[in-house]
Amino acid sequence: MSWKVPRFTNNHYYAFFILILSVNASIGYMAWEAQGVEITELQIEGAPGGIVFIADPHLKESNLGHVRMVIGEINRLQPSVVLIGGDFVYGIDPDLGLQEVWREIDAPVYAVLGNHDYKAGIDATTGIEKVSALSGASLHPDCYDVACLRDSATDLAFADDVEAVLEANGVTVLRNEVVELDIEGARLVIVGVDDGWAGMANPPRLEPSGAFTVYMIHEPECRADWSCDLILAGHTHGGQFNSPVLQLANNAGIVELKGMQEGGTSPTYISRGIGTSNLDRELRFFCSPEIVVINPPSFNSGV
Repeated sequence: MSWKVPRFTNNHYYAFFILILSVNASIGYMAWEAQGVEITELQIEGAPGGIVFIADPHLKESNLGHVRMVIGEINRLQPSVVLIGGDFVYGIDPDLGLQEVWREIDAPVYAVLGNHDYKAGIDATTGIEKVSALSGASLHPDCYDVACLRDSATDLAFADDVEAVLEANGVTVLRNEVVELDIEGARLVIVGVDDGWAGMANPPRLEPSGAFTVYMIHEPECRADWSCDLILAGHTHGGQFNSPVLQLANNAGIVELKGMQEGGTSPTYISRGIGTSNLDRELRFFCSPEIVVINPPSFNSGV
């Protein structure tokens, strides 16, 4: 039996050249999309006006300019209060000095910590382990308990350091705490649930009140069916790299990656976040960074 060496024609070279151009163009598009931001308006009856929510900044030197741009857009919205849904840091040895950027927000800021802020489940393997471990947790609101997710990698001292630097820069961190605000005569209760993947979530019990009540938690899969008006979550980055199949699965409730989820007693909004954690370079595909504003006043975003 004889073998023939394949002969490459010009068409093969053209095809290879087009493939390389397509890959480069796709990466270029994903880098471009990650540098923008989309403002999502939610009209929610009974909610005080001008509540802004962002999540997952994952601050690092290379995305500091982008986060500053996002803060500029937030300030243009003239928010009554800004909520941040955790994952402030990026990497194993982050520069906490970058968190000074939050001083630039022209409104009160409240936040919860995320799994990266505890160094809990921050790579693919340990992330899968956390999802698997959730089967042993209790997510019922009357007996909520995710302590089984806490392991030796959970860095409580590091989380304390993150909290301290955030507090020093104008961010009030809620670790299973409640705050009540008066916004132009409307009462807003914010319940900050500490990180679930770190096994630290232990929300306080609330007495019924007429205030608009928001629970803020990092991982949407760690939420309970709390009796409230709205749950805000992050963590997923909206999937970061979207596709028609992923979009259909999200819309059908098969997966919960982004947008409003209506499955429980209380609606949950999952933010696409503003940063990324799994790559040194910011890349997104049909899943733009997102600022959520609830009952916004009239504005001209210019985005």
